[in-house]
Amino acid sequence: MWPLTKNETRVLFEKLARYVGENIQLLVDRPDGTYCFSLHKDRVYYLSERLLKLATDIPQDSLVSLGTCFGKFTKTQKFQLHITALDYRAPYAKYKVWVKPGAEQSFLYGNHLLKSGLGYITESTAQYQEVVVYSMADVPLGFGVAAKTT
Repeated sequence: MWPLTKNETRVLFEKLARYVGENIQLLVDRPDGTYCFSLHKDRVYYLSERLLKLATDIPQDSLVSLGTCFGKFTKTQKFQLHITALDYRAPYAKYKVWVKPGAEQSFLYGNHLLKSGLGYITESTAQYQEVVVYSMADVPLGFGVAAKTT
């Protein structure tokens, strides 16, 4: 596990800021301890500093993963978010979309959401704004990009 470089940290925080805005600080300084982002085999993991210190005793080649995978860096150094980070991003999301029960299954199978399948949309959501998709029961289902404004 390696700490992120300044450039990698900038790219990661720019991507996260599209979803959570100024709430990135709440991901790092949590009430249950200090958390950090660490790099292992081009993947970024989110874990507590206490767990990171314990992992220093494990050889790098023996370590498979540690913490929650937030995403990975591509070969061109772009950052791709993974669905495994949804539980950490969803509570702090600035823009949200709620999906009607009839359209949930279609969305979970990878199809686009139609306007008829939307329940609610956060006010002032801009076009091409990154959003977190919720069911009507406030369960986070995924994330995406809004095609229309509200």
